[in-house]
Formats: sequence, structure tokens, C-alpha cells
Amino acid sequence: MTTKNATLNMAKVKFWTITAIVLGMGFLFMNFRDWLPYDSANKAVYEISERWELPAELREVSGISWISEHQIAAIQDEDGIIYIYDLEQKKVVKEIEFGNAGDYEGLAVKGNNAYALESDGTITIIENFQHKDRKVTEYKTRFNEKNNMESLWLDLSANQLLMIPKDRDIDADNTKGVYAFSLSEFTMGYNPVMQLDMDDEVLKHFREKKIYKNFRPSDIAIHPQTKEIYMLEGAKPKLLILDKNGVAKNGYSLSKKVFPQPEGITFSPDGDLYISSEGKKDGVGTITKLKLLL
Repeated sequence: MTTKNATLNMAKVKFWTITAIVLGMGFLFMNFRDWLPYDSANKAVYEISERWELPAELREVSGISWISEHQIAAIQDEDGIIYIYDLEQKKVVKEIEFGNAGDYEGLAVKGNNAYALESDGTITIIENFQHKDRKVTEYKTRFNEKNNMESLWLDLSANQLLMIPKDRDIDADNTKGVYAFSLSEFTMGYNPVMQLDMDDEVLKHFREKKIYKNFRPSDIAIHPQTKEIYMLEGAKPKLLILDKNGVAKNGYSLSKKVFPQPEGITFSPDGDLYISSEGKKDGVGTITKLKLLL
């Protein structure tokens, strides 16, 4: 009788041990799956044409914008400074201070003017940004820290800046709108010019516990020839390509070894693609010129 009871007790112990392990694994998966790689996602295939290691002040490079054949403007997320990086000389050739310390995440440059975006949605316009008599004006938008703004693109054809929240949209979690800030009226449109559905089939391999995390844009750029819209994510490196009407076409995961935290994307007028990435741990910030083989 004693042996039978002992056997039953042992069976109960095994049962509850296995049950606890299964429940524990389920709990860990549900709560920490944000850390898991997207093994089933399409991986971006590309050729690296050239790569630049940035100086220490651009270790946390947060946005880039094409200026000329050999120069790219860059910003980092702590200081109100635009850095002009020369691709041939492989160094910063000019620093342009335009504002106080802040959380600067997006940058767009065209001609004499530069545009910076802070995470709370504040837009700073710097007219004649490379000259001593530059004019700096700040504009508040409907965004705030909850939206966590990082993406900025200058849409010259419509004379407007385009922005999309990294985290929650203004009124919803299941969509993220691309909003326009008019450069003639200096106001942000109430309705988005296009919307990205967080439950889109293209994002099926990137689904997270919280739907707004399915894609968290860190920058946006429009291809000069195809007019396709490229959205980058830095939190879990990935690239999303939409057609010119804002319909998602393809989503790709990016290598964390090459792009530890990709935060900036820009095109040359010829369509050459450049992606900047923050350095992680002891790493350095980088700019990579690449050709996608999709």
C-alpha cells in the first residue's frame, strides 16, 4: 500500500512538474516573444557597395538626408546639430548648430533649407541652414511623446513634410497614418494622406503581442524613380516597401550584424540607397550604401 501511494505521489509530481514547465514556457513566449527573431520572415538580399564608419559624435545617428554627390547630412538624437558628412573624405566637414539639446530623430534637407523632427512631433525649420544668418522656427504638431515620432521625408512635389508615428497613432493602435505638414501653411493636416494597416498580410511574420509594434517606423524615404515608399524600422531591423499609393508590397527583415539599429534612410537622385545605423554597445554608427536584390 505504501509503495502504491509513493508511486501515485511520484506520478502527481511528474504531472505537475510537466504542467508547470509547459505553462512557464507559454508565459515566457507570450511575454518575451518581442525578443525572438523573425525566422519565417523574408530576409532582405542586397549587395553592399560601400560602408562608412562614423565618428563618435554620430554613434547614435538618428536621421540622414542626401545633400550632394559626396555629402550626406546627419543628425543624432541628443543635440540640435546638423553634421555634414563627406563620403569621399570619410569625415564630418561641418557642424551646424540650430537648437538646444533635445530628442532629434528625423532630418530632411533640400537646397538652403533643413527640417528636423523631434520625438514629441515638434518640427524645426532651419532656413539658410549652412549660413550664419540662418533662421530657425519651431512648429508644434498634434503629436506628442506617446506617438514617438522618428520618420521625416520632404515631399517636394506637394511642398510638404511627411511623418508617421513609430508607436501609437493619434486615435488608433491598429493603423498608422502618414501625415502631411504643409510648408505653405505651416500646419499639419487633420487626416492622414495614407494609412498602414498593422494587421496587413505583408506584416504577418512580424506580428507582436501589441499590434502597434508589428511595425515601428524609424524613417521614411521615397524612391526618386519608382516613387515607392520605403519605411525602415530600427527596433527590430526591417524594411517595408509600399507602392506609390501607400499599399504595402513587401516586408523584409534586416541583418542585425550589418544594421544593429537602422534609424535613417535616404536616396540619391539616381536612386542609390543609403541606410544609417546606430552603434550598439561598443560599436560605431555607420552609413551603408547598398543595392537591394529583391
